[in-house]
Amino acid sequence: MTDIQDNTIRLMLAYLCVGSEKTLERKVELLDRFKLVDSEIAAVCGSALQSIRNARQQYKKIAKKTKTTK
Repeated sequence: MTDIQDNTIRLMLAYLCVGSEKTLERKVELLDRFKLVDSEIAAVCGSALQSIRNARQQYKKIAKKTKTTK
């Protein structure tokens, strides 16, 4: 497959994975596992780049807080 086809398939899978998720933080958390860059995540979620960065910081903050309380 070509690079364009590979990228298209990755983005299509990304859309399918986050289709049922409600929060942007959860969507970003899932899409980070695919090693997508911020602009690709923004395209999949239909959000601005800064919103993606904010969501990533938010879920990392919550994850860190949860680890310290356990």
